[in-house]
Amino acid sequence: MALTDQTYDVIVVGGGHAGSEAAAAASRMGARTLLITMQLQAIGQMSCNPAIGGIGKGQIAREIDALGGIMGLATDASGLQFRMLNQRKGPAVWSPRAQCDRMMYAAAVREQLEKIPDLWMRADMVTDLLIESGRVAGVVTQLGQEIRAGAVILTSGTFMNGLIHVGKKQFGGGRMGERPSTGLTATLLDLGFESGRLKTGTPPRIDGRSMDYSKLEEQPGDPKASPFSFMTDALPKAQRSCWLTYTNTEVHDLLREGFDDSPMFAGRIKGRGPRYCPSIEDKIDRFADKDRHQIFLEPEGWTTEEVYVNGFSTSLPEDVQYKALRKVAGLENVHLLRPGYAIEYDYFPPFQVRYSLETKLVNNLFFAGQINGTTGYEEAAAQGLIAGINAVQRLRNSDPLILKRSEAYIGVLIDDLVAKGTEEPYRMFTSRAEHRILLRQDNADQRLTERGYELGLASKERVERMQRKREAISRTRAAIEGTAVTPSAVNAYLQKVGTSDISNPERIAKIALRPEVSLPDLLQFVDRYDEMVTPADGVEDVSSLVEIELKYEGYLAREADMVSRMEKLESMPIPPTVDFQNLGNITLEAREKLSKIQPSNLGQASRISGVSPADISVLMVLLKRHPESQSA
Repeated sequence: MALTDQTYDVIVVGGGHAGSEAAAAASRMGARTLLITMQLQAIGQMSCNPAIGGIGKGQIAREIDALGGIMGLATDASGLQFRMLNQRKGPAVWSPRAQCDRMMYAAAVREQLEKIPDLWMRADMVTDLLIESGRVAGVVTQLGQEIRAGAVILTSGTFMNGLIHVGKKQFGGGRMGERPSTGLTATLLDLGFESGRLKTGTPPRIDGRSMDYSKLEEQPGDPKASPFSFMTDALPKAQRSCWLTYTNTEVHDLLREGFDDSPMFAGRIKGRGPRYCPSIEDKIDRFADKDRHQIFLEPEGWTTEEVYVNGFSTSLPEDVQYKALRKVAGLENVHLLRPGYAIEYDYFPPFQVRYSLETKLVNNLFFAGQINGTTGYEEAAAQGLIAGINAVQRLRNSDPLILKRSEAYIGVLIDDLVAKGTEEPYRMFTSRAEHRILLRQDNADQRLTERGYELGLASKERVERMQRKREAISRTRAAIEGTAVTPSAVNAYLQKVGTSDISNPERIAKIALRPEVSLPDLLQFVDRYDEMVTPADGVEDVSSLVEIELKYEGYLAREADMVSRMEKLESMPIPPTVDFQNLGNITLEAREKLSKIQPSNLGQASRISGVSPADISVLMVLLKRHPESQSA
C-alpha cells in the first residue's frame, strides 16, 4: 500500500550518527526529508563509548561542525569532560575529545533535528527498496507502506542482520535489547551488490558505587576546556573525572580460562573485528608478553552511576567477565550492570560507492556509515553529512561535494574507503592524513565554513564569525611581526624557559620561533598581550594560532607545494568510457583494481592499492591520447 500523500525528496534509513547528520543536511538544504528508524527514542544514541573525538576523530567532528553539522553542538550541550589529546606533540596531531552524558547527547541530537521545519520522522523498519529504471524511487517498510522519494540514504549501522554474541549464547540484535533489521541485505544482493560481515564489540557497564576510587588514578578534564562547535561561546565549568586502572596477570589467566567458550576463538564469529580497538581477549592473546593493559573507567552521565569500562571490550561468557573484573584494582567488589558483547553485522565493501557516496549500481541510492565498513560515531556522521548534501545535489543536477585529501580528514576518510576499500572496520587516525599539518583541528572552520555556507548549511552568522577570527589572526600577526622587545624586557623569560638571551632588540615574531618559547606566555611576560592580541569569538587565544603559523610556516609551505603537485594528477580526468581491462600496458592487478573501483581522475587512481607508479605513468600517457581526454 502506498502512502500517496507522503512523497519526499530524500528518505534517510537509520537514526544513528550517520542518519541524523544526513537527515539534518538534506532538510536544511531545502529537501523535504523523512527519517525512518526502528525506534524514535534511539535517535542519536551512543551505542558504545559515550564520547566524541579522539585522535583523528576530533578533527572530523570539528570539520562536521564547520560545514554546518550537528555533532559539535550536541557534544557541547552534553559534555561531562573535555580534553585536548596529544599536546606534548606538534599541533598537527592535537585532537579534542569529550566525554558525554549519553542521554543528554541523544536528546540534544533529537532537539536539533526537530528544529528543522521540513524534516519528518517515522518509526518503522525498511525491508525493501523501490527501483525504477536503474534508480531508487522509494522504500517499502515492514508495515507494508510504500513511501516514494527522489533519493534514499541507507545508514543501517550494526543493525543489518545483526547477531549478538556473549559466550556460547547468540541472538539477533542491532544493539543489546533492540532487534536487528532484516530484508535489506537480500534486496541489495538481488540488485548485484557484494556484501560481507564485520564484527565490533562493547565492554561491560558497571555501577560506580561499587568502585573503590582510592585505588584508581584520577583523569580530570582540561582546566581550560575547548568547545567542539565554533558556535559555542563557553562550556560549563563543572566536569566529571574519568579514572584509570590496569589489568594484571591474574586477570589475564582468568580470561584465558574462558577462551574455549569464546565465540571469537571458537569460530562462531565470522566477521573481521577492528584492528585498532581489539577485545580484551584478543589483546591478551596477541600481546602475550604484556602483563597489564589500561582500563579507563568513564562515567555515562551527570545523574547516573553507570560507568563504561573502556579497554575491556569482550564477548566472553558473563561469569568469566565478572570474575576477571573483580581481580582489577579498584573493582574488587564491582557490580555488573550489563556484560560486554560482540555483534556481527552486514556491510557492503565501499568500492561499490562513488566519492559522492552514491552507489555505482543504483542511481540516487547512497550508503553512509558502518554499511561502508567504518567504525566510530565521527566517521559515520561525516559520511552521513556528505551523503545528505550529495543526495540533494543529485536531485538538483548539481556537482557533488567531494572534499580532497588536502582539504579535510573527511576527504581522507572517503578517499581511503573508495580507493582502498576495507576488509575490517575502518577507523580514522592522524597518521592516515599525509597533509595533517594543513588539516589541524584549530583551522577546520577556516577550511570548510565557506563551503558549508555555499551549500546552504553553515549560517551567515557562522561565516561572519569565522571571518572575524581570520581577521583577528591577521591583525595579531602583523602586530607581533612589527614589534621588537629589548634584552632587559625579555631575557629573564628566556632564561626561565631554558633558551639563550638576546643582546640587541629583536622582533617578537623572531623570538617566538624558538621551540622553548610560548608566544602567549611571552606576550604576558613583556606586558604586551592586551595591546597586541585581537580577540575573536569562539577562540580562547588568538596568539596561540599565530604561534602555530609562525613556527610551522616552512612546513606549511612545503605541504602546500606537495598539494599543488598532486592537484595536477587530480585535474587529469579519466573518461567513464575508458576500458581498463583492454589497457594492455599496465599490470593485470592494476587493470582489475581500476575496473572495480572506476576512479574519476588520475589522482584517485594513484591511491588504489595494487596500482603502481609505473601503472600511473603508463595510464597518464594513454589518457593524453584518449579522444575524450583531449576534448576535455
